[in-house]
Amino acid sequence: MTIRVLLADDNEITRRGLHWIIDASQDIEVCGEAVDGEEAVAQTVEKQPDVVLLDIRMPRLDGLAAIHRLLALPEPPKVLMLTTFHEDEQVREALRAGAAGFLLKDTPPDALLRAVRDVYAGHAALGPPVARHLVDGLTRRAAQIDPAEQARVATLTPRELEVLRLLARGLTNIDIAGELGMTEGTVKGRVTGILAKLGADSRVQAARIAYRAGLDTP
Repeated sequence: MTIRVLLADDNEITRRGLHWIIDASQDIEVCGEAVDGEEAVAQTVEKQPDVVLLDIRMPRLDGLAAIHRLLALPEPPKVLMLTTFHEDEQVREALRAGAAGFLLKDTPPDALLRAVRDVYAGHAALGPPVARHLVDGLTRRAAQIDPAEQARVATLTPRELEVLRLLARGLTNIDIAGELGMTEGTVKGRVTGILAKLGADSRVQAARIAYRAGLDTP
């Protein structure tokens, strides 16, 4: 199945670059383009894309406002936010609104295509710089991990702790599999188990717990 993507960015050079990257893929295609948030919503209604690559800063209606409209549609797309910035509050607001992922525009082509596939499959996609910056901002407000949270971390096996460390760095399942010599399916199972043990409802929440527990160091 081909994944249909809508590009929403007010910079024509950026759109052309994204289009070129996607054209090089065999399983992803561009079904439309938009130059602002208003057009992104209109194009989504018309084209019904699977994934919208949405710039966070656009005229008329920016990405943070547009995502609320996009996800309120009867058949909402997955939304992958793109930006040259990674301020804490912007990332948190986009994630709270329902963004499936958040990447910097200088993300390598292979990583960007992988992120599109990940969000289409229902997974989160946070580029490593964004993930680390987000979690760093959160952990500055929490000097110590909650004792109950620490107890849940203590239930993780050594292998699960390895997976959690890499997850906290923003690596996807396939990246973690490569790092640890595991299959992607095995990693997926490990992540599911980790979330259950930690009582976390997302990879981002698990990453927050990891950093509060000091698991960012080898």
